[in-house]
Amino acid sequence: MTASASMEISLQNPQDAQMSEPNDVVPEESALSAPTLPEEKFLVSVEVCLKPLSTARIEDVRLAVEKMLEKRSLSYIDGPIPVPPEDSFLTENVERIHICDTDEWVQNNDILLFWQVKPDVHVFQLSEEGPCEELSGDGQLSTFNEWILPAKEFDGMWESLIYEPGLKKRLLRYAATALLFTEKGVNPFLVSWNRVVLLHGPPGTGKTSLCKALAQKLSIRFNSRYPQCQLVEVNAHSLFSKWFSESGKLVAKLFQKIQEMVEEENNLVFVLIDEVESLAAARKAALSGSEPSDSMRVVNALLTQIDKLKSSPNVIILTTSNITAAIDIAFIDRADIKAYVGPPTLQARYEILTSCLQELVRTRILASFQDYDQFMLPSYTSLKEKINMPEGQEAQTLQLCRQLLETAEACEGLSGRSLRKLPFLAHAALSNPYSCDPNKFLCTMIETAKRERSEITD
Repeated sequence: MTASASMEISLQNPQDAQMSEPNDVVPEESALSAPTLPEEKFLVSVEVCLKPLSTARIEDVRLAVEKMLEKRSLSYIDGPIPVPPEDSFLTENVERIHICDTDEWVQNNDILLFWQVKPDVHVFQLSEEGPCEELSGDGQLSTFNEWILPAKEFDGMWESLIYEPGLKKRLLRYAATALLFTEKGVNPFLVSWNRVVLLHGPPGTGKTSLCKALAQKLSIRFNSRYPQCQLVEVNAHSLFSKWFSESGKLVAKLFQKIQEMVEEENNLVFVLIDEVESLAAARKAALSGSEPSDSMRVVNALLTQIDKLKSSPNVIILTTSNITAAIDIAFIDRADIKAYVGPPTLQARYEILTSCLQELVRTRILASFQDYDQFMLPSYTSLKEKINMPEGQEAQTLQLCRQLLETAEACEGLSGRSLRKLPFLAHAALSNPYSCDPNKFLCTMIETAKRERSEITD
């Protein structure tokens, strides 16, 4: 497990929190007046991404970041903090420092101050190798793609995915518990777990992206225990052979390669099976004669291989399904977590559209903003308070919030995938795309959303 840096902390006075901006440096003398050490600290993850050409030891960087955090009086909310320019070692080797996981403790717009926090520092370097394909026996289809994690291709994916509150946190905690139980030697005959996750729901809700982002996030969080991490994405369709009765053998051959990967104790392996119903189809359909018996062999082979991997402590199986009713009950029973990923709620739709709008402001596709770099819209939880504030200097932002909420309401029924496309489609519908007023743009988004919904129902 990753080591943590201990800092003196104390419960915060909410009035004091309002005196400092999030993630900004506050006067040094506040560190001297920190109140008495309380019994509990807030564990906050600090992710440190190294520069691509950095050759510094991860342990040296971790210690340097911990030392930097001890010297500075920071307030903690999710988001980046600047690399101190006076620290030549960090500026030479560190690309960014990011605060994570404060949302669970920070309620009502309160801020965690430095003496309340026990930072858990994770240092990582992104792999730029890209996926490696493994061809099937007849050379036609790749049986799986393999990534070295953490991968540059998945950088930022976790933060971009927005679901109902608690889903991502639940998955992170499950994986941490599964790895902890294995590391501590909990007897699996007394306490059972399989390290199998099943995400199910309609298409377009981001199940596959969530699996990849989860593997990326865990490769960062557990890099001190597992310095090597791999993601194996199985191509389920390639495992069905044109030769009768060969499919079960192809499944066994694939998992044999995975077994070889997990034999390396310092290697953490994530196996992603997308649309798992194509491999784990209900065997009762085969018994009734509506499915070929070869499908039954595939299901039996898959269940056998999952049971074999159960004895390996360093593998997690991530699966997705659009049709859970078609999955064999024995596979469903092996999944420790069966999480439904449905269409985004109003809150999720608002947050997704907010991130889209802020990206268009950052790239200056949307005009009429004095400070592009500092433009921020309030979160959904603080939206009601913000909207009811008297209009003054923030009039433009508040008007955008009202229109954005109206847009989110108009997008009911659209998938997360469709929501992410909506700004592009709306911009393409503008008569003058090179002079894009935010208010006019949001009106166009509402019209585009209504058109997209009507095309779905037609």
